[in-house]
Amino acid sequence: METGARAQELFSLAGETALVTGASSGFGARFARTLAANGARVVLVARRRARLERLAAEIEAAGGHALAVEADATNAEAMTAAFDAAEAAFGTVTILVANAGTAAPARALDITPEQWRETMALNLDAPLMAAQIAARRMIAEGRKGAIVMTASITSEIVERGVAAYAVSKAALAHLTRALALELGPKGVRVNALAPGYVATELNGDYLNGPAGEAIARRLPLRRLGAAEDLDGALLLLAAPRAGAWITGALLVADGGHLLVGGG
Repeated sequence: METGARAQELFSLAGETALVTGASSGFGARFARTLAANGARVVLVARRRARLERLAAEIEAAGGHALAVEADATNAEAMTAAFDAAEAAFGTVTILVANAGTAAPARALDITPEQWRETMALNLDAPLMAAQIAARRMIAEGRKGAIVMTASITSEIVERGVAAYAVSKAALAHLTRALALELGPKGVRVNALAPGYVATELNGDYLNGPAGEAIARRLPLRRLGAAEDLDGALLLLAAPRAGAWITGALLVADGGHLLVGGG
């Protein structure tokens, strides 16, 4: 009798090498832990080496495999070196999580050209560059793989005071679709994860106060997100079996925020 698939097999990342940008804190650190816990060899990329090394040691102590690589996600030479280091340690990167990002808290009439370019460079240009490096190497080695972009609900709605961030994430969602269309025939899936409001080191002061409480009261699920709420969505997009027929998708995990609109 034919049986259904087991979750442990569907979401297994055994034999995969994953590279995560922005891995020193927030979503990136959580994503790295989750990928490692499900069998991937994980390469941690960010600018803060000490934090990366602590996280790598933590993953190794838990029985996983991790490598810390200091690199600026916007620097082509540094990112090429990061992929070289990943290959030397673990083999071809077959899962890329392009997570590094920034937000300039400024309204459209107030944001400076420097803030605008910095936001676009890290939130849009850097993911494209990392995806190009990853996909070219997967294709050259005849390997299938997955690229996961960290987008945002602001890919779909605009909140006040984050014009540059929202524009960059909307563009990232469309870049995801364009890459998925072009890379699909080569066996490379490209998707984006769009979180709602989740308290992290960067926004904790704001979301852990009255503003965050007000947002939570509006949401259908009546709470803000936690980093672990994204585990399942990440694994669905990254795992070669679970996500085998998913590409070009924007997977929203937001507690229902898009249902009630922006503020």
